[in-house]
Amino acid sequence: MKTHHKGIHHITVLAGDAQRNAEFYVETLGMRLVKKSVNQDDPGTYHLFYGNAGGTPGSGLTFFPWPMARQGKPGLGEAVKVALAAPSNSLEFWAEHFGEKGIDFDGPYERFGQQAIGFKDPDRLQLELVFDKQSEEIPGWEKSTVPAEYNIRGFRGTTLRLNEHEPTAEILKNVFEFDETEHTGNRWHYTTDAPVGGSVIIETEEPKPSANGRGIVHHVAFRAADDNELTALRKKVIDMGLHPSEVIDRHWFHSVYFRTPGGVLFEIATDGPGYEVDEDPDKLGQKLILPPWLESKREMIEKRLPEIRV
Repeated sequence: MKTHHKGIHHITVLAGDAQRNAEFYVETLGMRLVKKSVNQDDPGTYHLFYGNAGGTPGSGLTFFPWPMARQGKPGLGEAVKVALAAPSNSLEFWAEHFGEKGIDFDGPYERFGQQAIGFKDPDRLQLELVFDKQSEEIPGWEKSTVPAEYNIRGFRGTTLRLNEHEPTAEILKNVFEFDETEHTGNRWHYTTDAPVGGSVIIETEEPKPSANGRGIVHHVAFRAADDNELTALRKKVIDMGLHPSEVIDRHWFHSVYFRTPGGVLFEIATDGPGYEVDEDPDKLGQKLILPPWLESKREMIEKRLPEIRV
């Protein structure tokens, strides 16, 4: 099978209650909790990672849960929707499943040539489930609460809401090798051939009131195959007149962050070392994992974190 690595690596979102978040994504959506860790910039709070069976790049939907956070309201300069990919034959299953779980959804409707349904998580993050044949290249997870043949396989992509599309489109094309594949009205669709994470929609709107908080996307990370490509992509960002961070060691990947002209926080993250660097593949997400530089503070950190059971 051809290896595709151009596309989204992970998307990180602000959440409220950690237990409620875990129940929704693991028990209701059937995703795998592949890493239970802490926010490395605020170790007294969780960082929860959900993904597909192998926790592969392109499937990592991650959350910073802050129980006291206010409800957010998305605005310009943000990723405002997260689109998850499910097998093309699973629409009927998911419609019935959402009905059984009491989850309101819109659709089905067409999302640039593919059927999709729209819904929200408990913190009102706008989600889409896109029924995508290409995602079937990724194996399902046999231990999911959802039958493996209907599993969420990863991202289809995300929607960015901006005042103007061209400056961010140039980054998608010149740095991350996305192509513009369709344009209708105030919406532009950019894609790669990756089986997951290969879609970004830019929609332009006028400014509206917004607020940071629960349900707001913190950043969108794009894939780099390794450290060499990360360095090369960082140079491309500099050559575009932008100001990326230095390379930051996140233990499971190495990262560079920068703010786009439209205001969205982008990250570039390497595919490796990966989530299996510190846990057995069959035991991902079962215990609290700390990066080595925080291990000496484990006792203090564990006392501050509420227990999560899923």
